[in-house]
Amino acid sequence: MDGPRVVSLAPSATAIVRDLGAADRLVGVSHHCDPGDVNPSPARVGGWTTPDLDRVDELAPDLVITSDALQAEIATRLRTRGHQVVHHEPERLPDVIGSVVAIGEAIGRPTAGTRFADDLRARLDAVEASIDSARAAGTTDRPVVYCEEWSDPPMAAGNWVPDVVETAGGRYPFVDPGERSREITREEVERHDPNHVILHPCGYGDRADPSTIHDRDWDLDASVHAIDDDLLNQPGPTLIDGVERVARILHPDVVDATEMPED
Repeated sequence: MDGPRVVSLAPSATAIVRDLGAADRLVGVSHHCDPGDVNPSPARVGGWTTPDLDRVDELAPDLVITSDALQAEIATRLRTRGHQVVHHEPERLPDVIGSVVAIGEAIGRPTAGTRFADDLRARLDAVEASIDSARAAGTTDRPVVYCEEWSDPPMAAGNWVPDVVETAGGRYPFVDPGERSREITREEVERHDPNHVILHPCGYGDRADPSTIHDRDWDLDASVHAIDDDLLNQPGPTLIDGVERVARILHPDVVDATEMPED
């Protein structure tokens, strides 16, 4: 293994390390992480908010990576135990790409991190350019989109999701960019009259059921789409796949013409 020994407690950070070609530096990950096909497999050190810090100590990593405000206290506890910690709390889409650069630097792969971040930005630029061109020609508009991160109670997705929808050529009047996800009422959703509803409840993978919306007593005339929650809920490289997926939902003819990679 060439480089620091890394424990990643966040799926998004693990994905970044993996995509930077440094999965062999992972000596420990959370139960929710996918380190990819790496031998030997990293140890599992607990859940998202319940890592086994004694097990982390035993692995003697050079670096521990955490993410999100929900892991901020864990990051503090790790530092008091003598660990070097890189903690990032991305709130908006540019912050997510910035995390790629920061993690690349932290694991000793700064050039790869910068190059990967540039590639991600180029993919976003391609989506925006295709949609802007179509709007200038009068062949598309910006539909209203409601993204639901949790269904009981209904919660409108926040953080980077408003940026995702805007980049994908939609309008998102439910949560301001960078604000946390929040519980929302039927009346609020109906007032904004969305053209599309996107379901991506946390932890469901691609198993969300559109009938969750259809069976409610909500007066909506919207297309309902259930997508893999990793595409919108995880602040890592899959979020760019999420932008492309949402863009294909909102503007299939325009986006297909760009020949963007499938997710």
